[in-house]
Amino acid sequence: MTPVANSARPRWLTPTGLILLSAVPVIAGAVLLITLAAGAHITPQNARFFASPIPVVVHIPTASLYLLLGPLQFVPAFRRRRPGWHRAAGRLLIPCGLAAALAGLWMTLFYPLAPGDVELLRGVRLVFGSAMAVSLVLGFTAIRRRDIANHRAWMIRGYAIAQGAGTQVLLSVPWLVMTGRSAEGLSKTLMMAAAWMINIALAEWIICRRIASKRLTAPARPSAGYAGRGDVRAETT
Repeated sequence: MTPVANSARPRWLTPTGLILLSAVPVIAGAVLLITLAAGAHITPQNARFFASPIPVVVHIPTASLYLLLGPLQFVPAFRRRRPGWHRAAGRLLIPCGLAAALAGLWMTLFYPLAPGDVELLRGVRLVFGSAMAVSLVLGFTAIRRRDIANHRAWMIRGYAIAQGAGTQVLLSVPWLVMTGRSAEGLSKTLMMAAAWMINIALAEWIICRRIASKRLTAPARPSAGYAGRGDVRAETT
């Protein structure tokens, strides 16, 4: 295997892992949409979706597209080779992410809680759903200003929050193995909050590592009397 192939493999490990992490929530969402379309038997778990299907019909496809295509935006080599695709995908993914976040907030506010859930979970979902929407808006405004560094940072944060459902699945498996049942009540709320916090912590670590890497590889700064406008722009991007 050539050195180029070896170096390319690590760059694709992260997006591949993120896509795989999205598989369970994406499949679960698709099953729910099929259930709604087929008019399946109404149960206490799905009654709220049948009573008001539009928000969930908006949320699931937009969130699925955002989760599955989003990782490709974070591969530097892919961005360099296909800058046009990166821009076009961004114009699609930011509206999808916002639609998913806003639909999720609507469901959180107006859907009744599922059996076994507690009111605290509603508050947790509101906090992280709002944080995702704000991150995407800030990422969009940053790219409009040509502030590439802040654009990437906010988009990483927004995607990390959106990926919370995948991390929640990973955390729920040990609980299911140990207890023999799915988490409910306060345990479920704390598990979901922990999943989001883990993702946010990883996102901040990635952002800080990129900043540190740029500082290490940046050329030496010229003297104060020689620094021009171009030097300032180079440092801020």
